[in-house]
Amino acid sequence: MPFIKDLLQYKSISFVGMDKNAGKTEALNYVLSRLHSFNNVKVSVTSIGIDGETIDQVTDTSKPRVFIYPENTFVTSEQLYPKKEIFASITDVSEAGTTLGRLITAQSKTYGNVMLSGPTDSTWLKNLIKQLLQQNDLCLIDGALSRKSFASPSITDAMILSTGAVLSASVEKITQKTLFLYNMTKLPEAPHELTKQLSQKHRGVFAITPEGNAVDLNIPSMLMLDKYKDKIFSVSRTLYIPGMITDKLIELLKTQNHPEEFTLITKDFTHIFSDELNTYWFLNKGGKIMCLYKTNLLAITVNPVSPQGFKIESEKILSSLRQKIPLPIYNIRNINL
Repeated sequence: MPFIKDLLQYKSISFVGMDKNAGKTEALNYVLSRLHSFNNVKVSVTSIGIDGETIDQVTDTSKPRVFIYPENTFVTSEQLYPKKEIFASITDVSEAGTTLGRLITAQSKTYGNVMLSGPTDSTWLKNLIKQLLQQNDLCLIDGALSRKSFASPSITDAMILSTGAVLSASVEKITQKTLFLYNMTKLPEAPHELTKQLSQKHRGVFAITPEGNAVDLNIPSMLMLDKYKDKIFSVSRTLYIPGMITDKLIELLKTQNHPEEFTLITKDFTHIFSDELNTYWFLNKGGKIMCLYKTNLLAITVNPVSPQGFKIESEKILSSLRQKIPLPIYNIRNINL
């Protein structure tokens, strides 16, 4: 029963794909099937964006449906709820709505497939998780394309990552890209006292003085860096950036003397938007990137089949990843349920 018992240490788990068709819904289905054998564990499940459809709306390829079990709680929208292939009883209807209608919370009475669609912003998702955990032991969140921010450790307790042939036909490149994301989840945490001070600052850019005080630089966003580049290091070489760490910021750091003296602090790995080459350049020069919240990455799943039709030998990907990343790593399809 690989990595499943580890999940029971947490209350909420996000499933994140490195890209569309990386196999995260298969990973979710695997976890749901294994949790079903734990009779006393009450499980709830929802999604960011639409999930559970038979045809991927972006790539126009077939994809697995979400298969749930009796007594599972699930959340979906008014438009998708009638598409369920199970008997269920509705326990709640949200006041707020999405483009697909209000959110329906229901409890499954039978086995079967559902289409999931959940909250559209992080605050709503956090509140929904809190609500679901009042009646359930564990909440599973299925992610969506380019929405890894919903895997933030400020929202869910832990994460399962899916990767594979969708990234490249090269095992080396799959490993390289997956390892980069893994390394970002392992960045060091900021000191606790500093985290307490910075956790309520959601916009702008802040300089951190040697005494540990945050000074507002009155820079609205890193997206306006070109306008404020003469100001950004005027107070300190340690910055807190609630928004995005961007390639433009790293390029600016390349023009500074002694990059090893600079420290960038962000909320968590989901706020790092600088590319692999720039990020590694900064870290290899001795610069530091720290996070307020560290991510609990529990396992990695591998899909060796690309939506373009080619397939890589599963063991080659698994072997390459396992040499670099000390986590449970599996091809879900090769595990006997």
